[in-house]
Amino acid sequence: MVGKPIPSDSGVVVKVSPRGASRLKDGHVWVYRSDLVSADGATPGSLVAVTDHRGQFLGSALYSSSSQIAIRLISHDPVADLPMLLRQRVADAISYRDAIVHDTNAYRVIFSEADFLPGLIVDRYNDVLSMQILTQAMDTDIVRDTLIAELTERLHPVAIVERVDPRVRQLEELPPRSSGLLQGDKTSTVFSMNTVHFKFEALAGQKTGAFLDQRENYAAAAQYAHGEALDVFCYQGGFALHLAPCCSHVSGVDSSRPALEIAEQNAELNPALLKDKGKEIEWIEANAFDLLKDYSSSGQRYDTIVLDPPAFAKSKRDLDAALRGYKELNLRALKMLRPGGVIVTCSCSYHVSPPEFIAMLADAARDARRTLRLVEVRGQAKDHPILLNIPETAYLKCIIASVT
Repeated sequence: MVGKPIPSDSGVVVKVSPRGASRLKDGHVWVYRSDLVSADGATPGSLVAVTDHRGQFLGSALYSSSSQIAIRLISHDPVADLPMLLRQRVADAISYRDAIVHDTNAYRVIFSEADFLPGLIVDRYNDVLSMQILTQAMDTDIVRDTLIAELTERLHPVAIVERVDPRVRQLEELPPRSSGLLQGDKTSTVFSMNTVHFKFEALAGQKTGAFLDQRENYAAAAQYAHGEALDVFCYQGGFALHLAPCCSHVSGVDSSRPALEIAEQNAELNPALLKDKGKEIEWIEANAFDLLKDYSSSGQRYDTIVLDPPAFAKSKRDLDAALRGYKELNLRALKMLRPGGVIVTCSCSYHVSPPEFIAMLADAARDARRTLRLVEVRGQAKDHPILLNIPETAYLKCIIASVT
């Protein structure tokens, strides 16, 4: 705990400013480079002891020589055996999912800081694991080997695939690496969420392969959806396929033809969703803003509309433009909803706070001259845990509202 003496075998000591120390004492795990007082001898990805400017021990951290987030705390205690700590963290993360994940064989196994393994993302898709490494420390051989061994022992995947973000590796000053198999030879499988089946291509698609954080929101949206439905930014059909059993017709819209092709294949995996005569899902390749403008102007009407766009705000400086984009989408959608209709509107932009997102929706409803009744205010699925002292772990907003 805070106040412990620095262990004699801790190796390199990184000293942080009062502001950095205060941040750690408040429960966050990041210290920015501007708050380092000294880091003599710290090497890329190394485990270091952290002290305040007076020498008081604050914890053990993983050091990055290039990121603006210079250290990520991994323990409030001295760490004598990093591989042992990593194995325990993996075990704890899996145990947490065993308790809270239901009705799926696809979920986030490890969520970086939220599972006390900063810089590591692991998703499970049935019998395949998809791993993403985001920091120098997680890219070291000893850490990689430990993580792969522990994940294999506990989850018994047929294969483990690494998804590489070249931009992240460049920022972390890591050598180039291609996405590929780390273990096994399987790169595709079929997984299920809420009894709906989906194809998974480990080396294609966005992020680690699918949007698992929306899994619980898919099921929630289906509780209220009815009539004719429009799923905008549908990607591979997550919302659309969940809405199909309770809607007479579903249109899924995305600008990516490859995503829509996978969506169509996913629909074929689920013939029972369309067993009622006359039901169908239509896939439309289009720019969402242009389509909503055209549909709104031409008088198209729906009973259910889902808006699940990509992140509009990558940084704080994007906030105003992001809110304008969200408002335009929601304004046009609200104008297209019939009385009694349902809107499911989402944002995965961390920099757009829940109050700002709700205020944007209220402004859009006022300008559309529609009255909204909040049905549910939701976030990311529980396998993407949120730590109250690390606000960056909470990013997804999902509002379900009825329109009068």
